[in-house]
Amino acid sequence: MAIPQLLVHDHEDNVGVVVVEGLKAGTEMLCVITHDNSDFKLTANSDIPIGHKVALKQLNEGDTVIKYGEDIGKMVGPAAVGDHVHTHNCKTKRW
Repeated sequence: MAIPQLLVHDHEDNVGVVVVEGLKAGTEMLCVITHDNSDFKLTANSDIPIGHKVALKQLNEGDTVIKYGEDIGKMVGPAAVGDHVHTHNCKTKRW
């Protein structure tokens, strides 16, 4: 069985989390949705560190980021499918 590189918690999530060290640009990731153990493939557009997020769909400035089925913040810059989502383009709504 292949080891997943990206975990998604819920079908409503629009980001997943990298769960392997050294993920490189161009990697076709095995992505697993933990809610029901379904999977899909997605290509990483850049090197992405473990624990960081990846866009599962096009995200634009102002869009709500959904992880664990919950609102975790808003986009302050764009991210295409497979792009790194982190503090450079995503911020909490708390402040």
